[in-house]
Amino acid sequence: MVHIRSEREIKKIAKSCQIVADTLLMLEPFIIKGAKVSDLDKMAEEFIRSKGARPAFKGYMGFPSTLCVSIEDAVVHGIPGEDILNEGEIVGVDCGAELDGYYGDHAKSFPIGKVDEKKKKLLKITHESLLDGIKQAIPGNYVGDIGNAVQTHAEKHGFSVVRELVGHGIGTQLHEEPQIPNYGNEKQGYQLRSGMCIAIEPMINAGKKDIYTASDGWTILTKDGSASAHFEHTIAITESGPKILSIGSNG
Repeated sequence: MVHIRSEREIKKIAKSCQIVADTLLMLEPFIIKGAKVSDLDKMAEEFIRSKGARPAFKGYMGFPSTLCVSIEDAVVHGIPGEDILNEGEIVGVDCGAELDGYYGDHAKSFPIGKVDEKKKKLLKITHESLLDGIKQAIPGNYVGDIGNAVQTHAEKHGFSVVRELVGHGIGTQLHEEPQIPNYGNEKQGYQLRSGMCIAIEPMINAGKKDIYTASDGWTILTKDGSASAHFEHTIAITESGPKILSIGSNG
C-alpha cells in the first residue's frame, strides 16, 4: 500500500529527517583518518536519543547498530565494528531515526583525507545522480523516471548501478511501498502523487554492478572489489515540486 501523507504527517517525517541530517552533520568532523567506526556509532546513538528520538536501524530485523558504515567496496549495511578509517578510503554512512511514530532516513559518503581521482569522481557523480533523481519526483511522473535519471547519469560517466537494492517509501514504517529502483525506463512503474514521501538512494559502483552479502549476513560488497558510494535523501512529493526533508536544522 502506498500512503499519501497529510501536511501534518509530512511535518512529522521532516522532524525525524532533520534529526538524522543533524546527526550526520555532527559526525562529519569525526569521519577522519584514525577514527574508530564503533565510536562514530556510539556518538550517533547518543545524539539521536538526546533529541528524544530512537535510532531506527538498531534492532531492525536484528541489525545491531545505529549506523550503517560501509567502507570502500562495501556498498551498504556495514556493521560498525573495530575498523579504523584510513587515508584514501571512502565511507558511506547511513542513518535513520524514529520520532513520534514517524521515520527519517538519510545517507552520505565521505572521503577520508585525500582520495584518488576515480573515487572523487565516484562521490561527485553519485551525489549528482541523487539530485537528478529527485528532480523527477513530481506528481504525474513515474517511479521509472527517477530510476532512469539516476542510471543515465551514473552510466554516462562509466559507473554502474546496483540493481538488487532500492529506495523506498517512508512514513510510519522505515520501508514502505513503493520501491524506488535506481535504474529503469521512463514512464514505467508506479505513478507519483502529491503527498507521497520516499527515500531515493543511489548505490553506485566504480566497477561492475554485481554484489554479494558478506559472512556477517548484512554487509553488501562489490563482487569485483571496486569502491562504491551511497547518497540518500528523504523527500516529500508536492504540487510545487520535490521537497528534501533530510536537511539539517541550520538549513
